[in-house]
Amino acid sequence: MALIIDYDAGNLRSVQRACREVGLAAEITADPDALAHAERIIFPGVGAAGSAMRSITSRGIDQALKEAIARGTPVLGICLGMQISLDRSEENDQQTLGLIPGTVRRFRFDRPELKIPHMGWNEVRVVKPHPLLADIEPGDEFYFVHAYYPDPDRSEDVYAVTDYEIEFACALGRDNYFGMQCHPEKSGRVGLQLLRRFASWDGTC
Repeated sequence: MALIIDYDAGNLRSVQRACREVGLAAEITADPDALAHAERIIFPGVGAAGSAMRSITSRGIDQALKEAIARGTPVLGICLGMQISLDRSEENDQQTLGLIPGTVRRFRFDRPELKIPHMGWNEVRVVKPHPLLADIEPGDEFYFVHAYYPDPDRSEDVYAVTDYEIEFACALGRDNYFGMQCHPEKSGRVGLQLLRRFASWDGTC
């Protein structure tokens, strides 16, 4: 059983459907007390860093999530959920959770043909082995929708990268926490493979 954190940041039902497709029972909850008993946690989201942080702090989800990670509960962050796992976001100049040291930065391009937000399919290149990425092969693409990207302080926290004019980290992790900038629930076969591995991941790398 996985708990999907609800903090009014969208796309929860699509994550739940994808989990069910790989045989992972998943319930949506906004109750921080429920996270204390979760077998595994999915922390998805779309939207803005400022409103997301106001929502999770007002509900006590921030502290409950940190305590779950400290207990060793496997956690998967997706898109905004991964972004607000870093220290700070340039979006709304927002202090965030500090699970992974680093800053979330806005794309800034001189080429007008490069649209922001970055939206579409991009190859994800594994740069460091991780159990959740074991099925990813060269050329495999995931679906992205984002105007900001993670810039972690430590290269050892980076497990995969992708390109949108610049190369940026798209998969970060430390111990029993793993986050992806892309949307595995919208990424077809390769996304379902990742969720299937998360369903049995014990939180070790």
